[in-house]
Amino acid sequence: MNEDGAGRNGGAAVTEVIVVGGGVSGLTTAMVLADRGHRVRVWSAAPAAATTSAVAGALWWPYRIEPLDRVGDWSLATLRWYEELAARPRETGVRLVAGVHRGERLAALGAWAAQLNDVVETAEGLRCRLPLIDMPVHLGWLEEQVRAAGGSVERRTVASFDEAAAQASTVVNCTGLGARELVPDPGVRPVRGQLVLVENPGIEEWFTEADPASSETTYFFPQPGRLVLGGTAGTDDWRTAPDPLTAQEIVARCARIRPEIAGARVIGHRVGLRPARDAGVRIEAGSLPGGGRLVHNYGHGGAGVTVARGCAEAAAQLVG
Repeated sequence: MNEDGAGRNGGAAVTEVIVVGGGVSGLTTAMVLADRGHRVRVWSAAPAAATTSAVAGALWWPYRIEPLDRVGDWSLATLRWYEELAARPRETGVRLVAGVHRGERLAALGAWAAQLNDVVETAEGLRCRLPLIDMPVHLGWLEEQVRAAGGSVERRTVASFDEAAAQASTVVNCTGLGARELVPDPGVRPVRGQLVLVENPGIEEWFTEADPASSETTYFFPQPGRLVLGGTAGTDDWRTAPDPLTAQEIVARCARIRPEIAGARVIGHRVGLRPARDAGVRIEAGSLPGGGRLVHNYGHGGAGVTVARGCAEAAAQLVG
């Protein structure tokens, strides 16, 4: 940010913005806003490492997210950004990794699929090279970008957006599942995902297979220092404790694909509640008491990482 306060937006007036929510959507939005010259503060009840985003697998792919007519653009904008960040994987947490989406066909995907690079359709499914994000590293990098641009990240629990509106002219709502109570928006619902972390027995490629007839998925993602196994997608399931039987089933499903996983030592369990919304992602602006502006950016379901940059740019446009 320039010392004269004009910011990087060509001399336009600087807006004081508080972003509520410190997961991948909130931090990416804060970074984009700060880079545009706004004075940004992030209010988050939990550190980034304790958010739902930190639990994510996290492979770039539009999954369980609507509206379909906008998801493609948001996803592709984020993909191109991740492809740039992948040049600095240790710093950003983003790598380009090859793998297979078993059972997928290009014709069954949206128009966005035609814009993908390094995709080959095989008898098994789609073989792709896609961004795979080490979320603890990436979230830490995002926080650093916000601070480097003159913003701040603060630990603060918010009971009402009025609290933020009393200190900033614009508030951006990136509260994920918290929007259910804060907005309030009863259409926001949890989709529970359980993961198992094991020592990697030498697997270098990721794998996914979705069962359309159930809430179970099978996937494994090779992350630095661990292999992430999944998963589940239980709608309206608020349980945050790992279920031992579910963990055993996850390992067994993954071991049917790669038998060496059966003998891998378990090093951890994770549960995350994906913030789905019945009406799809909400990116729109409204007003707050006293004339403040409230911009919503929530409801990303299982694809918050996939659309983070695209949605952040769309929300930043509404800050105005």
